[in-house]
Amino acid sequence: MRLLFVEDSKRLRQYVGAALKKEGYAIDMCADGEEGLWYAETHEYDAMILDIMVPKIDGLALLKKLRANGKQTHVLLLTARDRVEDRVRGLGAGADDYLVKPFALAELLARVQALCRRGYGAKKTRLVIGDLEIDLGKKHVSVDGKPIVLPPREYSLLEYLALRRGQLISRTEIEAHLYDDLTDAVSNVIDSAICSLRKRITPAGAESIIKTRRGLGYILEAE
Repeated sequence: MRLLFVEDSKRLRQYVGAALKKEGYAIDMCADGEEGLWYAETHEYDAMILDIMVPKIDGLALLKKLRANGKQTHVLLLTARDRVEDRVRGLGAGADDYLVKPFALAELLARVQALCRRGYGAKKTRLVIGDLEIDLGKKHVSVDGKPIVLPPREYSLLEYLALRRGQLISRTEIEAHLYDDLTDAVSNVIDSAICSLRKRITPAGAESIIKTRRGLGYILEAE
């Protein structure tokens, strides 16, 4: 999943950014609303985290511009203001969620994860596809009841394919959701990741549920 984080505090930006990357998210970060608006209008994100008090264009103005331009990406607002009227103003501007500083990192991670699931219409935290089971909340994967340990990037790839189960997904779409602007993805990185993921989640002698559509992309579907 790919996120945008707009926060003017360098310390908080680095702290939260590192935690999100550890969870397997691709994340673009910037310190002001003007740059944030550019990122939001030129990239596709699964969710955005916007601090309200950022320079040049504040978070609320940025959110209003995005909604006016038709951007429906789910947004979590961060603010030091905890008055009810402030929360109402943020939600009224088009925010999907609201978190007051200081916050617990675990809560922010849970809220971001929920927004990402909501973007794909997934209300349940558990996906079952054939013998494959994914616990979206705990980021646990099992096949035929046996736990499978995946590197963060491969888990993100599997989660993305599973949330779009039955849909043909191009390499370009996968790359856009797994890598941020600071990551140089080599030409065959997606093919390699798919190959590795297949080996990890496919029982011996079984056919992989991740299908290749040559020249088009990939699709995850149970037999």
